[in-house]
Amino acid sequence: MPRLTPFDNSTSSRPPVARLLRGLCAGLLIAAQIALPFRAQAQLPGMGDGGEMTASAERHLGDQIARELYRDPDFIDDPVLVEYVQDIWQRLLAAARLRGELTPELDERFAWAILLGRDRNINAFALPGGYLGLNLGLIAVVGSRDELATVLGHELSHVTQRHIARIMTKQSQQMPLMLAALVLGVIAASKSRSGDAGQAMIMGSQAMFMQNQLNFSRDMEREADRIGFGVMTQAGFAPQGAATMFEKLQYASRLNDNGSYPYLRSHPLNSERIADMQGRFQAKPGATGPLPLVMDHAMIASRARVLTRPGVDVLRLWVDAAGSGEFARSSPAQQAGTLYAAALSASELRDFKAARALAQQLVTRTAGDAPSARLARLLSAEIELAAGAAPAAAALLNPKAKDRPEMMLAAQAAVATRNPAPMIPALRDWVATHPRDASAWRMLANLYGANNEPVSAVRADAEANVATLDYAAARDRFKAAQDLIRKSAQGQPGAGPVDHYEASIIDTRARAIDALLREQAAEAKVR
Repeated sequence: MPRLTPFDNSTSSRPPVARLLRGLCAGLLIAAQIALPFRAQAQLPGMGDGGEMTASAERHLGDQIARELYRDPDFIDDPVLVEYVQDIWQRLLAAARLRGELTPELDERFAWAILLGRDRNINAFALPGGYLGLNLGLIAVVGSRDELATVLGHELSHVTQRHIARIMTKQSQQMPLMLAALVLGVIAASKSRSGDAGQAMIMGSQAMFMQNQLNFSRDMEREADRIGFGVMTQAGFAPQGAATMFEKLQYASRLNDNGSYPYLRSHPLNSERIADMQGRFQAKPGATGPLPLVMDHAMIASRARVLTRPGVDVLRLWVDAAGSGEFARSSPAQQAGTLYAAALSASELRDFKAARALAQQLVTRTAGDAPSARLARLLSAEIELAAGAAPAAAALLNPKAKDRPEMMLAAQAAVATRNPAPMIPALRDWVATHPRDASAWRMLANLYGANNEPVSAVRADAEANVATLDYAAARDRFKAAQDLIRKSAQGQPGAGPVDHYEASIIDTRARAIDALLREQAAEAKVR
């Protein structure tokens, strides 16, 4: 996922779209550049008309940006981390509904989806249409789920308060100039081998009205602070989490932001914000005293650190840390985090003997703490799968589990052991209630393929493309499934058995995607 910093001029070998989005999506408070996806221009407020962007137009814009982020090599759908973040996110959404911050219209129209990125930088950002981006670097540094809830509640409030639409309305007269500069940047990037020329033009267009937006942005930050704090405490998170998160941001601000906290550049921290929040901490009952490090959070933070792909040397340091003198002196929660990082790092280094030994130490360390013991067991199964020992992994997993991380691991083990049939109903039921879960659809496709059900496998693959908003690829896969159905009807080999109910679903879905693509093509011609 792109770093999304306003003035990131680092070179990259990423695809042009990632470099472009890194320049475009500099966080909510530089939100004019979020208006880039050019097919949505016709739905933006016209020059001087004063109209606010509609919810449906904002969702359309967000879908276009999310479609590109799903393709970015830094996008990651890690079931363990996603589950942890989703638990916090769903509690915040429920609280926002209860408080009336999240209206029924926005609740229905917006995506309310969080996209994780491997980026080590500490950042989170709101996008149009209810999408949020969250870097693993932020998960790795927060000391509790309450601190993470502070950040997510703040970003949620940016969305519920329609800050993107409000900025675009305020800047509507300057928007055509911004878009023109960005179009030129895209053209220059496409013609430049490195993309530096296009990136420079994009950054220049951002700088053009950074100052004009900053005062308005500070008002929005204070509003998001106030509402976000109310939402996170309403959801049952400790107010100390907000206090400690602000202390970390304030400390980083004093260091003049060495580049590792792009969050501070897109979310300016000033004395007024700090004073406002300190007043809320003091007024909130139970808002004093530090929060202790919880064992399962320490393990989640360790997982996030490892999955940012820090490099071989760093992974080796984390493996060695489990045998250091500092480890012996640390608290049980710290030890669990260190052991988790060490075991996962050893697995990443393909040293499965060490990984298994460290995982066993972790199992012992977490005994008696159910959430942490579960994470340790899932990590052990993950290590066995990585080592090619699928039967050992299957023995650690419950094939009837209903939680996503264990279900996905059990499905992976089922494919590897060539026993896919028992896992198909569980994944099928899951995607029925979670149709936007692309990874689950792809896992279901693997299960169907291993079970010699090619039509169902291709249909599941098509649905995975729909979930990532890649409708052209989805159409191609639905057509491939229809071709298989015709071959089966003609008795040709390789098509496998065909369920007529499944064939009817495929035909209906193919028509729906075709209609959607025709609609998009018509919109593009108009614009």
